[in-house]
This record gives sequence, C-alpha cells and structure tokens, in this order.
Amino acid sequence: MNTFGTIFRLTSFGESHGPAIGGVIDGCPSGIELDFAQIQQELNRRRPGQSRLTTPRKENDEVQFLSGIYEGKTTGTPIGFVVWNTNQHSSDYDNMRRVYRPSHADYTYQTKYGIRDPRGGGRSSARETIARCVAGAIARQILQKLGITIWAYTSQVGEIAVEKPYTAYEPSQVDNSLVRCPDAEVSPCMEALVAEVKGQGDTVGGVITGVIQGVPVGLGEPVFGKLHAALGAAMLSINAVKGFEYGDGFEMARHRGTEVNDIFYNDGGRIRTRTNHSGGIQGGISNGADIVFRVAFKPVATLLREQPTVDMEGNETVLKARGRHDACVLPRAVPIVESMAAMTILDYWLLRRSQL
Repeated sequence: MNTFGTIFRLTSFGESHGPAIGGVIDGCPSGIELDFAQIQQELNRRRPGQSRLTTPRKENDEVQFLSGIYEGKTTGTPIGFVVWNTNQHSSDYDNMRRVYRPSHADYTYQTKYGIRDPRGGGRSSARETIARCVAGAIARQILQKLGITIWAYTSQVGEIAVEKPYTAYEPSQVDNSLVRCPDAEVSPCMEALVAEVKGQGDTVGGVITGVIQGVPVGLGEPVFGKLHAALGAAMLSINAVKGFEYGDGFEMARHRGTEVNDIFYNDGGRIRTRTNHSGGIQGGISNGADIVFRVAFKPVATLLREQPTVDMEGNETVLKARGRHDACVLPRAVPIVESMAAMTILDYWLLRRSQL
C-alpha cells in the first residue's frame, strides 16, 4: 500500500537512510505549466534544519524530475522524481538495532515483515513525506488554476492554542512564525514551549488546522467515498497523526440540533448556509462552503532521555536515543497536511469530472 489516490495517484519509495526518497505520479492532466520554484519552496518548508526548533539534520532536499515533463509542462505520462539523501548519520542508530523504541513502529514492522531497517525508522520515517510534498505541490498548482486554495497552520502546541477562528488570519502570516502559527500573540508562547521541551530532551504534540476554499459543490460520494472520509484517511496516513475532525467535529456531540444545523438561504440566486458547523461537507459531499478540518499530532516518540523498553528477545533494557530529532513535528507538518489535502481534493475533482 505505497500508492495514494484513484485517478491522481502517487506511489512513493525510499527510506530515511537509503540513497533517496522518490515517487511516481500517475494521472496528472497534461499541458499543465509547472512552477518549479514553488515546488521546491514546498520542500523547503518541510525540510529539516529550518530553525532552532527543528531537527538540525541538514538536507537540501532538492527535487530532480526524471520523466513526465517536457519544456516545463506535464505530458500526461508518469512523472518520476527523486530527492537524494545526503546527510545521514546512520551510526546514531547502532544502539537501537535490537531494541524496540517506545511508541515507534519497530516492533510492529519486525513482527509483520520479519525484518526492519533500524536507521531512522526506515520506511516508517517521516522523511517519506518528501514525496507527498512534491506531488502535493503539483496538485496545488492545478487546483489554483481551478480557483481552489489550500492552507494550514499550527493552531495548538501542547495546551497553548489560538482562540480566534481561521477567518481572523491570512495564509501569508503562517510562515512568519517558527511554529507556523499566524497569531502574533500566541506564536511566541508556542515557540517558548517547544524550546523548553527540547531543552529537557522531551517532545510535545499539537494540532494543525487546515482550510480549503473555493471547492465546488458536488465533490465526494454519499456512501463509501465520502469526501471527509477521504480527507481523514489522507491525514491519518501522516506520521504521528492521532486524530482528525472537520467542521465542529467532536464539539458537536455537546450540542443540540437547533444549535448546530446550518440553515440554508438564497444569496442572489445561489444557495448558501448562514453558518458552517458542517465544515463544508454534508452527506459526504462538498457544499461549496470552506472545508475546515483539524489534525491532531502526538508528541514525537524519540526522546533524548532514558526510557525503559525491551530488546528483540524480550529482555528488559533501557534505551537512550541519540541523533537529531524534532521536539515538535508541527512546524514541518504544515506543508504535509496541505499536500495531502491537495492530492485528495484534486483526485476527487478528477473523479467528479469523469462522471459528467
């Protein structure tokens, strides 16, 4: 299961400490003129070593396209690409070869496959998401031509959360913050918390809010292909994600229908809703309102402090991880969330077009 999507499909390959991470994109429409600088910018937003709050691993993460593009335009054939790994410190993982790291995929991978790559988690490493950012950047450029925009931001780190709705912020404000929080008052508090946790050899989780605007009415299927289910599956496939909700989400469970029903009205001949508790999706199908969702990330599992665990023989032991790791994944996860949303929406737009 290394392929994502139905019509617009990404197949990714590679490991954290292998020669490269790469992918093949199938189903991309032909004749799309690509902005390669923008694609590289999305990788720059995801790459390690961006600031004092992220892992110090230094990777340029420069994408090299191998096929499917001629004179700057997509040809409709498979788009192959690769990003070479250049700064691995595999020796950092020597003491973990026969030890199961708490809350990592070591035990489950070893049990399922009978073999695992202990260097940086191998295939289970978040470095695999490089391929998603490349494909997502291409999908976003296509969606922009259709009038659909996607952006995300850090809305919570630990117990520190923004109180304003997404409408109070501009996408251009997100990257002004080290934690990618557009709230100028809250962002410094989040940054201080991440720095504090990092200094303790600990980690902290949080929430990313995603916004998709300009989506036409009619994307999604009413039963097993619900749009929110597809978005949820896309987000839950991201490393460290533990929860997904859209609209008012779990908060709706505390209210009555009279409080959260989205009332329709006629806006000059166009049907709209006065509120958006549904998050832009009703009955599994987009209703034309902004699609708003939230993604919960757990604290990074690698702690730079001692933790009890067991080795592959079941013997109890103590592990202290070495190497370069994020204390909080949120800043680098924002472009990944945007990319997965872009691929999902483009795939469903293409599916809808195929039905007309």
